[in-house]
Amino acid sequence: MDQQQIQYGQQWLEELLHLSGLSTQVAADPEKLSTEGSCWLTIDDAPLSSGQIEALIGANGSALDAVQYLANTTLNLGRVEEQQVAYTIELAGYRVRRQAELQNLAEEAVQRVRDTGVEYEMAALSAAERRQVHTYLKDYEDLETYSRGKEPDRRLVVRLAQSQD
Repeated sequence: MDQQQIQYGQQWLEELLHLSGLSTQVAADPEKLSTEGSCWLTIDDAPLSSGQIEALIGANGSALDAVQYLANTTLNLGRVEEQQVAYTIELAGYRVRRQAELQNLAEEAVQRVRDTGVEYEMAALSAAERRQVHTYLKDYEDLETYSRGKEPDRRLVVRLAQSQD
């Protein structure tokens, strides 16, 4: 990912916020970029009211997820897969807190499946959150994950890995 793509993402998000009547800055987090493989664009919450922050995050992160989906779709339009960038939109520490919650949910699912031997179906998550949990759990060789159902009630299932005999 090059600096030009990062700046393009920052400018695009600042313009979207400006058009929405929110005058604030957006910063890229280079630490997240190197560790997560995603370009984290953090909205400066200092000039925003608590009501504006709540509205931008939305119920269970739904508005922030929508902005993130729009950013990823728009900013990668017409790019070949190797040139596409994954953008994560952060506001007021929401993504960091939610990642910790997802990590805990994933670890609880692991423990439950290992203890009982029975598959465990997690509560409905957004597509991005299901992808995160799949990623967290891919290193557990004794377990496998898959998604079941249709949106908006699609669920991630964790189960003991099926033997490949």
